[in-house]
Formats: sequence, C-alpha cells, structure tokens
Amino acid sequence: MVRQCLALVFLWALCLGAQAQLTIEITRGVDNPTRIAVAPLEMVGGPGLPEDISRIIEDNLRRSGQFSPIAREDMLSFPHREQDVHFRDWRVLDAEYLIVGRVENVSGLYQVHYDLYDVLNERKILSKQIVEGSERQLRDIAHAISDRVYESLTGIPGAFSTEIIYVEVLRNRTQSGEINDTFRLMRADADGARPTMLLESDQPILSPVWSPDGRRVAYVSFETTRPAIFVQNLATGEREQLTDFQGLNGAPAWSPDGKKLALTLSKDGNPEIYTLDIDSGNFTRMTQHFAIDTEPSWTADGKGIIFTSNRGGEPQIYQVTLANGRVERLTFEGDYNARGRISRDGRTMVMVHQRNDVFHIAAQDLETGTLRILTETYLDESPSIAPNGAMLIYATNRNDKGVLAVVSLDAGTRYFLPSEQGDVREPAWSPYFD
Repeated sequence: MVRQCLALVFLWALCLGAQAQLTIEITRGVDNPTRIAVAPLEMVGGPGLPEDISRIIEDNLRRSGQFSPIAREDMLSFPHREQDVHFRDWRVLDAEYLIVGRVENVSGLYQVHYDLYDVLNERKILSKQIVEGSERQLRDIAHAISDRVYESLTGIPGAFSTEIIYVEVLRNRTQSGEINDTFRLMRADADGARPTMLLESDQPILSPVWSPDGRRVAYVSFETTRPAIFVQNLATGEREQLTDFQGLNGAPAWSPDGKKLALTLSKDGNPEIYTLDIDSGNFTRMTQHFAIDTEPSWTADGKGIIFTSNRGGEPQIYQVTLANGRVERLTFEGDYNARGRISRDGRTMVMVHQRNDVFHIAAQDLETGTLRILTETYLDESPSIAPNGAMLIYATNRNDKGVLAVVSLDAGTRYFLPSEQGDVREPAWSPYFD
C-alpha cells in the first residue's frame, strides 16, 4: 500500500476473520440487462448431481451485470433437448436467450452437452459438449460453460474460470486479553468459492501477485522478522526466498513474459525500483531519485514499468522506459494517485485516486488522459484487473469491515465479496489458465 510505503512502513492493522468462503452481494448491474433463461440440466443415468451446474451458470451470468436470469420457479417448462424447446414459452417470459442441456455419468466421469438458443429468432447459436469431468470438476465445467456463453453473447472472453488470491487474518484473543494475528494467503474461484490456504504465518503477508502463467505467486512475508519476497509454486507448494536485504523488500510484480520481477528495495538507502532476473538472480536498478519510488507494475508490452513516486511533492504515477531509463509522469489530476495497474490491451490504467479526502478506484485512458471514478466506497485500495479487461477486484471498507469488491471498467456493475467471518485484503486476479 502506497500510504504505508510512502511513510516507510509496510505493516498495517488488518482485522480479519477465520478461513471461510466469500459470499456474493450484487449491488448494481447495467441498465436493461439481457434476459436469459438457464433451464436445469437433466441428469441422465445416475443419481443427482452434487453441484447444481445450472445454478452456477445462472449466478455467473448475473454477477457479470450484463444478464438478468429468469427465476427457475417462473419457468413454464424445463427442456433438455432441442425437440423439447418451445420458444413461445420463453417469449412469454421476455427471455432473449435460453440455455438447455443434460449431464450423463459415464463410469464416474460426467459428460455435459449444452445448447444456447436465440429465442426471438428461434435459432440455435451454440452447441457444445464437454467430454468428461470428475465430480470435483463440476464447478469448473459450469464456469467453462459460462465463459463460452458470455463470449458468444458479448464478444468478450469470459473470466469465470479464473481465480483470485487474497490475504485474510485470523484475530486470536488470548486468555490474558492479548491479540495475536494469524495471516493466511488464500486462493479461491473468481466467485469466492472453494477457498484453499496457500500459506499461514504469525507474521504479515502482503502484496500477493500471480505469475503470467498462473503457476506461481510472489508475495511479501515478514516471517524472517523483516520483509522478504518469496515465490511459491502452486502445484507443489515449494517456496523460494528471493530477497533478504536490509530495509524494504516489497511490491513484487511479474513481467509479462514471467522472466523478471519488478520490486521495491531500499538496500541502497532509499526506496527505488529494481528488476530481478529470475534465472540469473541479477538485480538491476531502474530508478535514481532521492524521493520514494514504489509499487511497480509492468506495461502491457513489457518495455516499461509504471510506479508510484512522491518526487513531485505528492504521490503520482510515473513510467520508466527500460531501454533508456527515461521517466515520464502519467497522472496529473488530483493530489494523490497510486498503485497503478495497466490492462492487457495497454489502453487503461487503474489506480487508487484520492478525491475529497476519500480514496477511490479510478481508471485513466492512457491515450486521451481521461480519468473516471469507478467506485463509491470508502478506503478503496489494491485494484487488480481481470484478464478479459472487463472487471477489476479491489479491497475496501464496509461497515468498518474489510471486504473485497468487484466493479466493471465502465462502472456499470458492482458486487461485494465479503468474508463470512472476518476482513479480507490484498486481492489479485489470476490470468487465464492453460
């Protein structure tokens, strides 16, 4: 967090709860969302499904803000095959699109066939079969169907099959009244389901970030009594400590090719931006200034690094070109802009922006310089953009509790992902998985 980093402090108080699944509270969607019906999938040749695939698809599409699913209890029929579809039943409900399908259990593996129909034009626009999946993969299958339907109807790739990482802390009160915090690095589906713990520590964990291939995460841990940067393999759990310098070791950010990390180090006396070549272990200093330079993030083409600096007297976002070391200022509106992140297409930069003494998430068009406020909550921080560039996740404060929230880049859609038992912080959205 830049507010703490600019004060040369990386610790802050997090009042978080025990490990629990995040819940979804949708507070805003686009005007006139597309009406879609997701008929319950038929189970063929086996017992009922342990996961309601249709319901997960319905929830995914609703959460995008682009769709208004028709309530199951309002449906006049439950078709499973093309011959069962009577379009008049769905026109009565003002449905524009319809999803039907069936699931078959074949020797313990599930085969799912689904069709997407244009109700108004009475035509099939998508027909797919997911060959097989285990019981544990039923939710993955639902997310994959959601992605395909979303892209077919919006032209934008879906991001329902992606994941998030975030930090939570369990606050423990001893018999003597002392409070000891347990920090946890968590991984979950993009909708907050299936949370798993990657790391638990009695020392703070900060700034988690995904590698571009989604196979590793980098983060800051204080387990060695001072901040150090670690990389963890998600498949094996193997961890490697990359830095052990005196002073600040923070804010890791992967290069687009996954070969380097940008980071903030104060090993030479002042917080500066460095890059670390993962294979060779070589550090290269990228900034040279008496001010505090922190919170690096790469440009979409990997040729530059954006960062927060108070070299102009107040926190603003700058960019350094790797080839020549040239530094230019990117933000000019407002007296506080920090934690910049650039979308994959290189067009939009999101950031923490202060307006009227309140911290919001804002987006700046890097071609026109136009700045838009995206959020209306309080103490908004840590924005991370979904790989399809349609949504971003951030941390905020709601009813004196730390929660995660998601907002669309056009600010038309918003929902919250609060923890059932405590506060959560430091979210990062995954890339697409191979």
